[in-house]
Amino acid sequence: MADSAGPLSGVRIVDLTDERAIYGAKLLADLGADVVRLEPLEGDPLRRRGPHVEADGGGSLWHAFFASSRRFFAVDPRAAQGAAQLERLVNRADIVLACDGAFGVAEAGLSEALAHRPELVVVEVSSFGADGPWRSYLAPDLVAGALGGAVATTGDADTPPLKAFGELNFMVSGAYAAIAALAALHCARETGVGQRVHVSVHECIASCLEQVFMWYWYQHNIAVARGPVLERRGSRHWTNAYEVMAATNGSVMVTPAPDFDVQLAWLLEHGVGEALLDPALQAPENRSELIARMMEVLRKWVATQDAEAVFHAAQAKHLPYGLVSGVEEVADNPQLAAREWWAEYLGLSASEARGPGAPYHFGETPWALGHYGDIEADTAALLQEIGWEGTA
Repeated sequence: MADSAGPLSGVRIVDLTDERAIYGAKLLADLGADVVRLEPLEGDPLRRRGPHVEADGGGSLWHAFFASSRRFFAVDPRAAQGAAQLERLVNRADIVLACDGAFGVAEAGLSEALAHRPELVVVEVSSFGADGPWRSYLAPDLVAGALGGAVATTGDADTPPLKAFGELNFMVSGAYAAIAALAALHCARETGVGQRVHVSVHECIASCLEQVFMWYWYQHNIAVARGPVLERRGSRHWTNAYEVMAATNGSVMVTPAPDFDVQLAWLLEHGVGEALLDPALQAPENRSELIARMMEVLRKWVATQDAEAVFHAAQAKHLPYGLVSGVEEVADNPQLAAREWWAEYLGLSASEARGPGAPYHFGETPWALGHYGDIEADTAALLQEIGWEGTA
């Protein structure tokens, strides 16, 4: 559990998730909830996911991040003793987070627990929902992203789609699982009645595709649309007004939005862009043509500029350019440092490592990274808390 009290202090959660929702359990644990994650007696396979896997396979930086701030409980839920222990854990919980097919879910008796305790909140995450023709299908992150539509728009027009970095699709479903849990917990506290909430990874991904739906529903109103399906567009936004451009020594995300006049005046200061003064381009019905021509001018101009210098100059003019950093540069990014983004992940026996820190900042309840639990000590303490006598 978190080392300092957070807004969810006192909330008890049983974590029966896999990769599809473990990020949601992390968000709630880092908010101060007492989250207990079940593990097989031989250890959670997710402990052996890299980077920085411990030599004994007992942990990694990946696991320390996604399983942060919680306690671990080693159990065999198929044995009578383990099943009884799991039942006691569920019976004392406010929330159960579960993924379809994950360890301990089948043995947890969630339907019976809900019937016995109507105030309980159960959030169940599956790949394609609780019903429908795909309800029994499984999907790793790449397949989930492809079928959900997130992958289809990646890559350039002349390349295949690209896999998103890491497991971003499951980060989305994990965030939705946490939101569902908080909403249902609030309702339970207001009404005394819990909920059984189903979260579909497939629907979570689709809900984030704002630009895809814009294209599908309004393609007749989008001048550059050639049909209802948004084609692969590389780094370009659906408006064509945002693009990563090459500078002399790096890359910059460039956009003339939200103030095209400021951008035009800046270009004119540098002796480029006179053709953009054509009165016909200022007509609202020719906005797409103006964007296309301005982006062409910007592409040629930025190619002659120092990346960092043009970024700072744009920011000074309130133009939201972004300096593109390589992966190797992110660790030293001054903006992340100013936001206290990095956190020390302790408890990894081989070494200590820095990883992502607070995804949010609250004034009265600061974010805190709890300890990376000791499974033997945690299991012993939890057995005592649930009133279990004898050997685990």
